[in-house]
Amino acid sequence: MKKMYKRLAKNKQNVLAVIVILVIVVAAILLAVFYNKKDYKEISVDDAVSKTENFVNSYLMPSGSKATITETSEEYDLYKMKIDIGSESPVESYVTKDGKLFFPQAIQIDQEAPATTATNNTSAPAATVSVKSDKPVVELFVMSYCPYGTQIEKGMLPVLETLGNKIDFTLKFVDYAMHEKKEIDENLVQYCIQKEQPEKLNDYLTCFLDAGDSADCLNTNAINKNKLNSCVTATDKEFKITDNYNSKTGWQGSYPGFNVDKADNDKYGVGGSPTLIINGTEISSGRSSAALLATICSAFNNAPDECNTQLNTQSPTAGFGFDYNAASASAAASCN
Repeated sequence: MKKMYKRLAKNKQNVLAVIVILVIVVAAILLAVFYNKKDYKEISVDDAVSKTENFVNSYLMPSGSKATITETSEEYDLYKMKIDIGSESPVESYVTKDGKLFFPQAIQIDQEAPATTATNNTSAPAATVSVKSDKPVVELFVMSYCPYGTQIEKGMLPVLETLGNKIDFTLKFVDYAMHEKKEIDENLVQYCIQKEQPEKLNDYLTCFLDAGDSADCLNTNAINKNKLNSCVTATDKEFKITDNYNSKTGWQGSYPGFNVDKADNDKYGVGGSPTLIINGTEISSGRSSAALLATICSAFNNAPDECNTQLNTQSPTAGFGFDYNAASASAAASCN
């Protein structure tokens, strides 16, 4: 049951296994309810909620993550519960009215679903990081104008605010640019803000990710332009970024190179934007703030209290602007 629930929390894919287990569970319910009436005593919905939350958080959720029951109703003489596990949409689960049997999902067997339903409706919830540390190292590789890079950055910003210095976060850049010269220039700006004025990076990104107006965001956030320009010039010279762009040296097909983080691109085999690396391992996580928080928190040896913070479970839409849509949850879309 525990393994099945975790699979559901991650991707809800193994439908056949779910069906087999549900058959077993339903059989157990029938035996309990109809053949053992003397031991069957209903409890209140509040007691069922309390008991279920305790069970799920104690035995089914990964360390540092917390499930919350957000809605209850009665269906088929059972308590139906919507459980927020930090994914883009709640998991619908059921509990017998005596509070003794719990099963995570019901499947309508009298309705024929399209063969692609399981794949097309799959959201991308939190992933679990197997390599643990006291202070997780989080590296996010993006292209500054990639709509899927901006999507995950918008999801990441509240996580960075929540966890602060409890994680070691670095924004890094894919070693080629797909969105013209403006992307190379913006990559340099963000790289240098992080290097020279790191305390202003998140505020700058919050502004830039809204409308993509770099000049306005530099002014709004009082970025020291002398420091910025000096760093941009030195970095450009060190990595021969403009020279290579003009001479088409080191281009990857029709895309110019951006070699600032090339060593780490090669180390991790970065293949596009975004690529999320946690404790040295590439991770595919949902892009909502809740999913990213749960994913990163799973990388702690001992998760801090901040990991219990309730963040937005909807994914930001791709591109610029802070709009949200549960259907924008795919962790596979990327610029590559």
